[in-house]
Amino acid sequence: MTPQDMESRIVRYGDLQPCKTAFIDAHTPGSDQKENFTIIGGGVSESPDQHVHISIEHGFNIGAAGQPPKCRNSLHDHRTAEAFFVLSGRWRFFWGRWGTAGEVVLEEGDIFNIPTGVFRGFENIGTDYGMIMAILGGDDAGGGVMWAPQVIEEAADHGLVLAETGKLYDTKKGEALPDGVKPMPLMTDEELAKRGEPTTAEVLPNHVARYWDMVAMADKTPCKVIGETGLLKDKPGFEVDFITRASATDTKHSHKRPSVLMPVKGHWRVEWDGGSVTLAPGDTISVPENLAHCAVPSMTGEAAMYHIVGTDDPAGLTWQG
Repeated sequence: MTPQDMESRIVRYGDLQPCKTAFIDAHTPGSDQKENFTIIGGGVSESPDQHVHISIEHGFNIGAAGQPPKCRNSLHDHRTAEAFFVLSGRWRFFWGRWGTAGEVVLEEGDIFNIPTGVFRGFENIGTDYGMIMAILGGDDAGGGVMWAPQVIEEAADHGLVLAETGKLYDTKKGEALPDGVKPMPLMTDEELAKRGEPTTAEVLPNHVARYWDMVAMADKTPCKVIGETGLLKDKPGFEVDFITRASATDTKHSHKRPSVLMPVKGHWRVEWDGGSVTLAPGDTISVPENLAHCAVPSMTGEAAMYHIVGTDDPAGLTWQG
């Protein structure tokens, strides 16, 4: 495969196209400055304005959220697994019906594997614009987002209405629900009672992995981060490995499914039969199935990278077991 053939499977950080109207809280004060990015797969955006960089099915979706300081993403849930790693900045994740059940602060390189069945939100608590990268299970990412009732109610106060079809309508622009289409119903008290309220102590051991711990564990071979035998044991429809300079190898290998490489630190040279390319933090490359390739740091200094590949396990953990 030539470098020109691979070009359409590479998304540079500087070429990412943001959407500021992706979700129902796009007009809500405190959330109205966030940017949503869909890098691989259709994602879960509720807006037709969302640009999809790579539409090839991988068995999972890759997206990102960029936010200035003090900007937050409102409480929501997905029907499939959701994992985040911090590319830049300092982020507070919180969860529960009202976002008060527990919280954790993540720094650059840290990863958080969030099961379904619990509302979650996050905010940039750093001093500069920050970016977190997201992995969502499934090609259709479970059919959209489920919002905490208060998020939908507050959004309506600021002109945005979510239809039962999952599409957003902006009344500030004169838009209205089409005839025969109802608003997205709020979750009932019975449905809300079934949702998890885990404490921070319950979440940290099995769902959060710290960058420097993974660096230490990847001293000879890549650290298995998410997977049946991973540091964060789960079967969410994808596996995540963490690779450092110490565990990188120039021996080429291939996968039966498309795989994704996402540098966190340093510059990486990805080589394959027919070409090579150098990636920087924030860049993403989709490697075709059965293509022999390898990835090695191209410069001295700190170097770390996440590697994602799909599996046949679409469910993932929930707080209900």
